[in-house]
Amino acid sequence: MAGAFRIFAKLGYADGASGHISLRDPLRPDCFWINPYAMHFGQITVSDLVLVNEEGQPVEPTKYKINAAGFIIHSAIHKARPDINAACHMHSPHGRAWSSFGRPIEMLNQDSCMFYNDLAVYEGFGGIVLAKEEGQHIADALGPVKKNAILQNHGILTCGETIGEAAAFFIALERACQTQLLAEAAAANGLQKRYVGDVEAQYTKECSGSPACMYMQFLPEYNLMVKETGGEFLL
Repeated sequence: MAGAFRIFAKLGYADGASGHISLRDPLRPDCFWINPYAMHFGQITVSDLVLVNEEGQPVEPTKYKINAAGFIIHSAIHKARPDINAACHMHSPHGRAWSSFGRPIEMLNQDSCMFYNDLAVYEGFGGIVLAKEEGQHIADALGPVKKNAILQNHGILTCGETIGEAAAFFIALERACQTQLLAEAAAANGLQKRYVGDVEAQYTKECSGSPACMYMQFLPEYNLMVKETGGEFLL
């Protein structure tokens, strides 16, 4: 989890006090870990992470506060979806830009197919998430099986069984949003988009967008971060 924050910082997803990752505690499944409020992703270490209960209260002694909006979003998702252990939400540049359209991404290429039938759009932006109802609306938009969402006028959110899966989905969705924006700009100048067919998209999703595949997609980024930092974030 701390490694994912370091990778997100390196990729330019840090944005002041915004953005959060959560991880369900394996021994106390009604509690989850989340990042401290207003700490740069590039500084977070394992010992900085905060374990909170269903009321948002720290379970272990900590000097840090947590992001109230982040808690509301992540607590609603963890309660609604026992299959989801990790969730990532950032205001990354291209995800934030594409979210202004309130549309899903299209099946434009192989990597976009990671999200075939696995991407929701939450169209009910209600401002900064400070009400429990707003968190529940986001969880409802994901539904019973989808792990990824575009939050209209807000950003993107991805989930998974592991941090690796959720983080890899986030990187892939941010890049898919960038690709979509580039394709839209080209199409506006007269070029015709060509789409991957449903059968091919489903096959590609099964081959490249499974939990195991997404975990392996994240692993090289994680291993490089360990090497570059000497594992400093693991303290």
